[in-house]
Amino acid sequence: MSTQFAVIGLGRFGSSLASTLYEMGEEVLGIDSNEDIVESMINQTTQAVQVDSTDETSLKMIGITNMDVVVVAIGEDIQASILTTLILKDLGIKKIVVKAQNDYHGKVLEKIGADQVIYPERDMGVRVVQQLITPNILDYIELAPNYNIVEIAVIEDMVDKSLNEIEAFTKYGINVMAIKSEDHLNISPKADDKLTEKDILVLIGHINDIKKFEDYFHEKKK
Repeated sequence: MSTQFAVIGLGRFGSSLASTLYEMGEEVLGIDSNEDIVESMINQTTQAVQVDSTDETSLKMIGITNMDVVVVAIGEDIQASILTTLILKDLGIKKIVVKAQNDYHGKVLEKIGADQVIYPERDMGVRVVQQLITPNILDYIELAPNYNIVEIAVIEDMVDKSLNEIEAFTKYGINVMAIKSEDHLNISPKADDKLTEKDILVLIGHINDIKKFEDYFHEKKK
């Protein structure tokens, strides 16, 4: 089942984030207080609505509590950003990701319960998308458009299984470049090499194939 995202604040960063998620096949609810901005995002989101995010009743009415991840990407209004985050926390949103203007803003957001604070000047939008849709990915390098090298943590269902058994290549077309353990780096591992609890897989492949692979094991982890 697809993850449901809401992006509050459809300025330059928020609109880029929302449209990128939407293009990757995710369900995205776009929210902004500006009617013209909302109109411009209708074809770049699953749904775009004009709502004041500091109004708890309005957020409830548009179904914000049904969202799996809510990204608060409000621009210069730090007060609105903080108040919106507090409301989302009170509503029990599963994961709240908030854009910070500066370090002080970020510290406040962390103290009031933001699950993840992002700094657009430091974190490129595409990297943020990768972190949102692939929660087990530890790091990645964009090798070419739509092709990445990623590090992904081995989860419980992979432990004691061989590379052949997890079907990274045969089912998903992903190549395992290496297996990183605490004290060893296994470059070009063999198909019958088995994984241990703290291993990290270094994979190369198309971003959609990597997402399908990660989604499969993420669902089994739940």
